[in-house]
Amino acid sequence: MLAVLSGGGTAGHINPALALADELRQRGWQVEFAGTPQGVEARLVPQAGVNFTAFEASGFDRAHPLSLVKGVGKIAASTKKAKRWFADIKPDVVVGFGGYVSIPVARAAEQAGVPVVVHEQNSVMGMANKYLAKRAQAVCLTYDHSAKALDPGAPVHVTGNPVRRSVIEADRAEGRALFGLGDDDFMLLVFGGSLGARHINEALVALKDDILARPSVHVVHITGPKELEAVREALALTPEQEQRWHIMGYQDRMGETMAAADAIVSRAGATSLAEISARAIPAVLVPFPYATEDHQTTNARAYVEAGCATLIPDDQLDTEAFAQAVAALIDDAALRDSMRSAALAQKTTEAASRLADVVVAAAAGTADAIQ
Repeated sequence: MLAVLSGGGTAGHINPALALADELRQRGWQVEFAGTPQGVEARLVPQAGVNFTAFEASGFDRAHPLSLVKGVGKIAASTKKAKRWFADIKPDVVVGFGGYVSIPVARAAEQAGVPVVVHEQNSVMGMANKYLAKRAQAVCLTYDHSAKALDPGAPVHVTGNPVRRSVIEADRAEGRALFGLGDDDFMLLVFGGSLGARHINEALVALKDDILARPSVHVVHITGPKELEAVREALALTPEQEQRWHIMGYQDRMGETMAAADAIVSRAGATSLAEISARAIPAVLVPFPYATEDHQTTNARAYVEAGCATLIPDDQLDTEAFAQAVAALIDDAALRDSMRSAALAQKTTEAASRLADVVVAAAAGTADAIQ
């Protein structure tokens, strides 16, 4: 059996797809990936050992009609290319994870009679997934309330957001060895997504002295590549402080890094939130306020209401509320235990398996029977 996975634009589309690829390959399936030649998928997918085929696709700007013409032209050409590719490889199912590239791939599947499954990672459905959901055999969601954006009777399955085995199975001892941490050291992990988050960086810098006043606390601070030097300068760490405040622009071993963490301060992107949940890490979440339809706040709300994390709005980062939330996360072991138990109850580690069940059923024409 062969599945074609498609998505592009951000790691938030690609990492869940690779988690599904892991699961399907464990079940003996073959997996191919269709993405854009210039997107992060062109690097991440081959790194994961999955065959990658590139298709041109782009969005459009309503203020510039020519961009619409170009975008439609690319989709039409890529649809024809995908149909020729499918005639060669004969896929049993196509799974779209979002991004414009998934449109021509899924359209080609529809025209070739290949079943299509859509997976939406965020609480607010993206444009490509909204379009494809009208024709899909199954629409898989991370959040049940996302179904409100779909037509009544849409073939909805709430699977959660898949997390890669490299994150779920990462070894805590190996992660702590990366930073020279002892068994009794406390590790606070801070990051704002793949590009970093300037406001979170600035807020953490302001708390440096208070945090380092706790002798056993270590901070692993992933600033984002463009923010590294500015944060390093603002922190002005002494050689002694550098032993406990580990600063880096980017970390390509996030599985081990998250496994090592005792608590986390993060944005609330879909992939970050799924990984935090899968590892059951007590967290302070600071949603990015300018995400489309403020979807990061919506992403975080149900998770926070379940007791898994504390939410601090971005406009409160410079207030006592944020300082108190971070202090509580470090100092209150009972709070962390409660968050950890609530996160484990979300069963995020099972999301890839649940999604794979729907994909397998769609290929067999029995997705309607999946509850």
